[in-house]
Amino acid sequence: MKILIIGGGNMGLTYARSFVRAHVTSRLDLRLLARSPERVAALAAHEVGTVWGQPEDCVPGVNIIILAVKPQDSGALFEQLRGLVEPQQVIISIMAGVKISTLRDALGTPKVIRAMPNLPAQIGMGMTAFTSTDEVTRAELVQVQNLLSTTGKTVYVEDEAAIDASTAISGSGPAYVYYCMEALMAAAAQMGFAPAEAELLVSQTFRGAVELYSQAGLSCQDWIARVSSKGGTTEAAMRAFGQTAVREGLIAGATAARDRAEELGK
Repeated sequence: MKILIIGGGNMGLTYARSFVRAHVTSRLDLRLLARSPERVAALAAHEVGTVWGQPEDCVPGVNIIILAVKPQDSGALFEQLRGLVEPQQVIISIMAGVKISTLRDALGTPKVIRAMPNLPAQIGMGMTAFTSTDEVTRAELVQVQNLLSTTGKTVYVEDEAAIDASTAISGSGPAYVYYCMEALMAAAAQMGFAPAEAELLVSQTFRGAVELYSQAGLSCQDWIARVSSKGGTTEAAMRAFGQTAVREGLIAGATAARDRAEELGK
């Protein structure tokens, strides 16, 4: 399988490394396109595939093209690719907010997949939601899912609107976790812990709590009940969270992220 990754940033390089490591393609069949000579040289140093500087040299002949550039750079990218993309090539876009209809119209190609990964993909613990046009065959969808799964878990969604929603939940989600972690570290510091102690207390608590949730098949409310006791410390914290609308604030934040993802696509 010959793959071209356009964009040599964090996600582009993450995909390149993951694909080669999982043997879904080889270094000989993997191509990367960078937009500057400096970036070409930097990517070549990683030795994950052949690095190119001009699209006309590397677009023809590949099976899958992954668009891993920032959405604000999509217009310039479309200008570069117009007329080069072939109808049988599968386009995978991870540009937040850029609609499938925009990709089809700009590139003149029917086989388009829109995906939304997140940052933990860098360590093989990512979450990616994806959807596709009807022209993408079942065999091609399986190929794409195998590719995306090299960076973690995947879920296929029928409705493209769910991609904007996944952007708000799993795409931006790591930032919400870090936000909560930072708040608890600040609380620990106020209670007298040194910064290193606060970091250890919070990071290990989050790690252990997620692992418990993953293994036991209980709901979040079940676990809250297990940690809480009548008149105890956890119950006091839950009461304070309710009074300060912490839950509602997190929901509002995720909703704002979803709305912004939709705005980016207009």
